[in-house]
Amino acid sequence: MLAELRKVILSASSEITEDVKWKMPSKPLGSPTWELEGIICVADYLKNAVRLTFPKGAQVQDPQGLFNSRLDSKVARAINFEEQDQIPAEGLRQLVLEAAAVNQNLKPKK
Repeated sequence: MLAELRKVILSASSEITEDVKWKMPSKPLGSPTWELEGIICVADYLKNAVRLTFPKGAQVQDPQGLFNSRLDSKVARAINFEEQDQIPAEGLRQLVLEAAAVNQNLKPKK
């Protein structure tokens, strides 16, 4: 599942970079992150799913209603993908681009 999500996220823009952050004894693999002028989204491994969290997701338009987790957060939104789920590739690409646009709009003007 994570490999498929990774392909979709990276296909949204050639400017998106990938990193692994927050490695610790309880989480030796860390969390994959994707960034463009700030973090766009972070993947976390759940027992039976992968959670893709958008740290500024509350500011991201979600016309397809993909966000299904952290809906009551004032800042973040997330999507839990279970193994049997089909990834809505085009909708996810749009969310990634929207999140990148939020990051760009929050950057101080020079």
